[in-house]
Amino acid sequence: MKKTVLSITSGIMAIAGCALFSANNQATAQSLKTKKMKKVLFVVTSHDKKGNTGQPTGYYLAEVSHPCDVLHQAGYEIDFVSPKGGKAPVDGFNLNDPINKKFWDDAKYRTKVENTLKPSEVKAEDYSAILYAGGHGTMWDFADNAELASIATKIYENNGVVSAVCHGPAGLVNIKLSNGKYLVDGKKINAFTNEEEIAVGLEKVVPFMLETKLIERGAKFEKSGLWQQHVTTDQRVVTGQNPASAYSVGEAVLNVLNSIK
Repeated sequence: MKKTVLSITSGIMAIAGCALFSANNQATAQSLKTKKMKKVLFVVTSHDKKGNTGQPTGYYLAEVSHPCDVLHQAGYEIDFVSPKGGKAPVDGFNLNDPINKKFWDDAKYRTKVENTLKPSEVKAEDYSAILYAGGHGTMWDFADNAELASIATKIYENNGVVSAVCHGPAGLVNIKLSNGKYLVDGKKINAFTNEEEIAVGLEKVVPFMLETKLIERGAKFEKSGLWQQHVTTDQRVVTGQNPASAYSVGEAVLNVLNSIK
């Protein structure tokens, strides 16, 4: 009788042990998954000329450094991708801005932005969010890049965040979801405005007017006056109007990420 009781007890303990081991494994796997997902993908332009003007352009430094600073301090790892991969051209190179200088002097992130990934090297499932940084170069190589659009769609449909600032929303205009609708359709969206493009004298240089194109895609376009900070969040899509909005875009992305954990 004692042997039977001991046998039953041993069996129960073995089952409990297996269950506990399995639960621990699942918890560890979930923890690793959460840790792995604390990554944000920044998209920067590969294009370095403003049309046929001969004027240089690229990604706008503050539109990378400012949101990067917010997200990095919150524990997120930042990776960089560009349409062509490799060294990304930079514009708005102002190291009197302390956040710009902090970013530029960071050997790790400086190396990353000067050796960007190609879209084919990116695994969308590794990222909690994607952020399209601005700079006029984006107007020539973001909108029609199907690989980048596919990455953004996968991140969004995996309950992630899609964000962009200034001319960065050029990357949003052709993103379609699995249901065939444009990502921006029916959502409140913000970006570099028609008035701002006219103010910098490039309305006849850029291949399209960003505000107009987003409205054509069904966006409910919001905006403030020239150079005013403006950030819009709608259904896990975060957009900012201009360089002055870059830091707040980072904060808004972080707020959304915190809300969906």
